[in-house]
Formats: sequence, structure tokens, C-alpha cells
Amino acid sequence: MDWEPDERALRLGEYMAETGSTVRATAGHFGISKSTVHKDVSERLRRISPSLYREVGAVLAQNKAERHLRGGQATKEKYEKRAKK
Repeated sequence: MDWEPDERALRLGEYMAETGSTVRATAGHFGISKSTVHKDVSERLRRISPSLYREVGAVLAQNKAERHLRGGQATKEKYEKRAKK
């Protein structure tokens, strides 16, 4: 990715708003670190595009609220897999 930081922040924000993707999934999709994604969508985006920042903020809040459910599901699958061995 040869984007300037502001352009990258916009693209990351648009992707997250369209897909509802998590920070981790977005980082994987674009091949960059989670730290970079988080900094771009939580700091740079606020300055560049306040309306997109609010949209991404809603996605981040939803993902945070659902985080414990995904973790619980992952743990359940882990132990089910172990039980089948």
C-alpha cells in the first residue's frame, strides 16, 4: 500500500463502515497492523471526515459489545474440537 496516511484512513474507514469489519479483520484485509488501523480510524479519521468517523465509531462500538460473544464461541469450539480427538 503506497497511500498517504490520510488517504489510508479514509479507505480503512470506508471499508469498515461498509462491511462492519473488526479492526483485526480490516488489518488482515489490507495487510497492515491492527495498531495502524486503530490509529487511522480513531484519530486521523476524526480530523479528515467527522461523518465517516461517527459511522466507524458505531461499528467499533458494536464490535466491542459483541467481543465477548465471539470469544465465548471460540472457546466453545476449541473444547469441542479437543473432545472429538
